[in-house]
Amino acid sequence: MRRAGVRRARRRLVRFAGARRAGSRRAARPGRRTRAGRLVRTGRAARARRVARAGSRRAPRRPCRPLRALRAVRLGPWTVTGVAAAGGILAGVLAGMAMTKEVRLVVDGGETTVRRFGGTVRDVLAARRVPVGPRDEVHPARDTEIRDGTAIVVRHARPLELTVDGRHSRHTVTALNVGEALQQLHLNGHRATLSDSRMRQIPVSGFALKVRTHRRVTVVRGGVRWDVVTTAATVRAVLAEHGITLARGDRLRPRAGAFPADGQIIRIIPLPPPLPPHLVPVHPFVAALNWAALARCETAGDPKAFDPGGPYFGMYQFSLPMWRAVGGTRTPLDWPAAEQTYRAQLLFQRVAGRWRGQWPACGPHLFLR
Repeated sequence: MRRAGVRRARRRLVRFAGARRAGSRRAARPGRRTRAGRLVRTGRAARARRVARAGSRRAPRRPCRPLRALRAVRLGPWTVTGVAAAGGILAGVLAGMAMTKEVRLVVDGGETTVRRFGGTVRDVLAARRVPVGPRDEVHPARDTEIRDGTAIVVRHARPLELTVDGRHSRHTVTALNVGEALQQLHLNGHRATLSDSRMRQIPVSGFALKVRTHRRVTVVRGGVRWDVVTTAATVRAVLAEHGITLARGDRLRPRAGAFPADGQIIRIIPLPPPLPPHLVPVHPFVAALNWAALARCETAGDPKAFDPGGPYFGMYQFSLPMWRAVGGTRTPLDWPAAEQTYRAQLLFQRVAGRWRGQWPACGPHLFLR
């Protein structure tokens, strides 16, 4: 027993000595004294330890129990009445939303959404104050009953001044742009050069558009032929556009100021050479014959007639050897009717009146009166 008591005394002395040493070290550290005389450390590490100990000692949060809170609330009669009224209002709003119809309204490309309880297209337009005239386009019809999801399209009429290849006209269209206007006027299938883009918007106040169509034209001069594509408004402009000049005395068919349509053939007719001299006189009896009747019988009096079976040329159907035998140059087609008649009279004199060898079918017409 004595030994056990000695051991306990020694342990107490050791603890006491250690506490004194620790106290002396704690006092040497920086800090401040409280009113109770306790030493509070003020170092950074001490503050961090205090914060950690304070967080570990935080009390746990109590669980939220809303049902208990609701059970504790006592609803008065006015509260119940208010809740019922709010529920009725909410039910009415939901029922109204279910009964309304959502309508898409597109006016000249601008789209809005309209909610209506019912009615016709006319009612929707009147409610939205959309003016509609007799030439305006409305789809569907104005007396159509609206349904949920109905799309109402309104396009106002607008004037369009159109100039196509120099020809002016006025139209009323409901198109929103130039491309749609050309489609409405059935001009969209033609290749053309426009004064504005096809996507150009057409205002309600009106618009002016110039169109020049692309056309294929053939120019013929003698044995030379040009196949060209042009947008010119006159024959003269076609020739100037492709650098084709006229010589002195040349004639145009059609005339220079005519409009060259698609597929038009423009002929440049040079000035004919001077007539060869008439050195052989014509006997008065021969000149008095009915040469016009013979020409009508042979070729209906056409100086440009041609029969490839001979070949035979001109209004009296000359063969080239017989034409040259009476002093003719080139071909009969190159000379006017008077020159061909003179050569036919010389042929009659050359064969000494034996006309049956030259005009077996139509020769008797020479003697008609």
